[in-house]
Amino acid sequence: MTKELTTLTPLAEDVFEGLQADNKYLPSKYFYDARGDELFQQIMHLEEYYLTRKELEIFQTHKQAILEAINGAEPFRIIELGAGDGLKTKVLLKHFMEAEVDFTYTPVDISGNVLEILKSNLKAEIPGLKIEPYEGDYFDALAEIAESPEKDIVFFLGSNVGNFSEKEAVGFLTKLQEFLKEGDLLFMGVDLKKDPAIILNAYNDEHGVTREFNLNLLDRINVELEANFDRNQFLHYPYYNPHTGECRSYLISKVEQAVTIMDEEIHFNAWEAIFMEISKKYDQKQLKELATAAGFIPQKTFFDSDNWFADLLWLKEK
Repeated sequence: MTKELTTLTPLAEDVFEGLQADNKYLPSKYFYDARGDELFQQIMHLEEYYLTRKELEIFQTHKQAILEAINGAEPFRIIELGAGDGLKTKVLLKHFMEAEVDFTYTPVDISGNVLEILKSNLKAEIPGLKIEPYEGDYFDALAEIAESPEKDIVFFLGSNVGNFSEKEAVGFLTKLQEFLKEGDLLFMGVDLKKDPAIILNAYNDEHGVTREFNLNLLDRINVELEANFDRNQFLHYPYYNPHTGECRSYLISKVEQAVTIMDEEIHFNAWEAIFMEISKKYDQKQLKELATAAGFIPQKTFFDSDNWFADLLWLKEK
């Protein structure tokens, strides 16, 4: 028997669709409940998780060059997709405020909890900042926001584009640019190919925080969908493929077992995997191809001191 998906909540619909597939998967967007948000904050401060530090370094080092590149002489709106806690973005927001440029900050996130915390913190830390949060889906937000007359700069930071396969990234960015006006910009963080050991360690930290982050989704399903996952029966397994640049994370069933979700039984073979997340790394050739395929013209690239990470400024193609 298969659940009638049309009668379910989005979470339930996506969970059943993923776990009833031939190759089981769970959408990574559901990592971010209150506990997931907390765990991801911990991940960003891990020694192994270099991505946050490297992008923060770029902002601290190149903040004036970034402002000049986006042309702060005219009013603009920053629309940040997946804003999180705004740790890195605050560096730019503070600098832009000190430069007395006219802009509005619109953080977009699926987590209302994160947005409330961010709004409160920003009001305290950056008095006078014009902030208009939006809770929900990225494209719903863009459809509603991008009609504004001022220039829009979409921030998509933290290597979030790496959560897509290359084909998915082209589709996502192509759809994104369709919401933008001529002259609007995309400012996007990407993780670059490097020593495979460095990359793998970022998703397999010695303290097990990333493992907990993945297993927390099973806990969430237990609570919200009346399921009975036993997290002790699942192994966190990430691996990195240097040829494709993809780091993929799985939860693998250690035993043959049946899990009940809303009275529906899902069967797992021993060592059967649930695909949880992809984190794709790029080289310069791939990034140029990605921009062209998605309808953008590269304008400027900012690197950290090790060339491990890059922030790209792309212009919407006419």
